[in-house]
Amino acid sequence: QVELVESGGGLVQAGGSLRLSCAASGRTSRDYDMGWFRQAPGQVREFVAAISWSGLSTSYLGSVKGRFTISRDNAKNTVYLQMNKLKPEDTAVYYCAATRGSYGSDWRDYRYWGQGTQVTVSS
Repeated sequence: QVELVESGGGLVQAGGSLRLSCAASGRTSRDYDMGWFRQAPGQVREFVAAISWSGLSTSYLGSVKGRFTISRDNAKNTVYLQMNKLKPEDTAVYYCAATRGSYGSDWRDYRYWGQGTQVTVSS
């Protein structure tokens, strides 16, 4: 069992930055590949970024590449999403999720989910 708790969301102006954190608990949480997804009202859940359990592999949604950076600190059981140059279209609830052996962009492969944190970018 892995429990995930996101934090760091908020209201920011376009062009600003936020850093989201996802704290994982559970004996083997550091063995999981981790992903960030987002969902805007009336929209489908969208992959944002993923990182392998070792931290050596990452992948990103095309529209956030170069602006967002996913990282992890396994000693702290925490995954981060640094978001720079934010745009109004980045507004959504952001979720972190954990998967084992299915690292990728398909939300159906992720077994554990956090409760989400709201990110609102004003124009």
